Amino acid sequence: MKLPRRYFLHLAACAAALPTASRFAWAQAYPARPVHLIAPFAAGGTSDTVARLMGQWLSERLGQPFVIEDRPGAGSNIGTEAVVRASPDGYTLLMAGSYNAINATLYDKLNFNFIRDITPVAGIVRVPSVMIVHPSVPATTVPEFIAYAKSKPGKTTMASAGKGAPSHLAGELFKSMAGVDMVHVPYRGGGPAVTDLIAGQVQVMFPTLVESIGYIRAGRLRALAVTTATRSEALPDIPTVSEFLPGYEASGWFGIGAPKNTSSVVVDQLNKQINEGLADPKIKARFADLGGVPMPMMPAEFGKFIVDETEKWAKVIRTADIKVAE
Repeated sequence: MKLPRRYFLHLAACAAALPTASRFAWAQAYPARPVHLIAPFAAGGTSDTVARLMGQWLSERLGQPFVIEDRPGAGSNIGTEAVVRASPDGYTLLMAGSYNAINATLYDKLNFNFIRDITPVAGIVRVPSVMIVHPSVPATTVPEFIAYAKSKPGKTTMASAGKGAPSHLAGELFKSMAGVDMVHVPYRGGGPAVTDLIAGQVQVMFPTLVESIGYIRAGRLRALAVTTATRSEALPDIPTVSEFLPGYEASGWFGIGAPKNTSSVVVDQLNKQINEGLADPKIKARFADLGGVPMPMMPAEFGKFIVDETEKWAKVIRTADIKVAE
């Protein structure tokens, strides 16, 4: 898939299409009614949590309710398509995430092109995953695990939340960079996968920190490394995978998107308020509780980030020949 890198670099030019007076009036009027923020997964998940935290901030700052709508299904594609088809007036927004960058390649037949059809508004937060093993695995470091897996090619089992899930792709990236052969065992969600890891049915997994930190602290699972480029404040003594495999990075991320052709006035106003929220000590502390790191970006910067992430995971998906039934 050829990705329109220049697409995002021209967002600012859209502002010139609006007369100055009408731009000012639009900025003063927005939002004049409730805004719907669609989180494309079930309630209680990380996307829902991030959406509610940022939605509350925007409601307080902009004087209108930001209503969170959870629309799960098809790995986020149902909720995403609902935003793609919505009016570009700023009243329907998407809790975008790493799943969108993954799905652009994972699914052969989507009814939309995420990069073309969603206007980037603002980045919000990076959420690290963590490489964890069952305590029976004779490895306490990444190099020890690599040596262990290489001594048993095709016999080390790697759990994930499902084929094509971020935990799956984080593991596939590790396999590729470490040169190890592990058997992928997909589950229907991160919860069941972690449960079987605790039971010793599988040996390694790359879940989000949110899903696993309680078990790590209780000693029921052993953390070898976090997947972000820098160490996590939630687990400061745990190294990063990149300390042993330079260039490895596989964090989840979340941000806000809007339908194509949404006014740059609305986009800029939302971006400003979101970035101010990310600097707020209370919001930063709440994200820290999730193991997350704020990700403030301007719209064009967020757009380039999405393109880069899409290209990165496309290579992993194609190399591992990952396919999903549609």
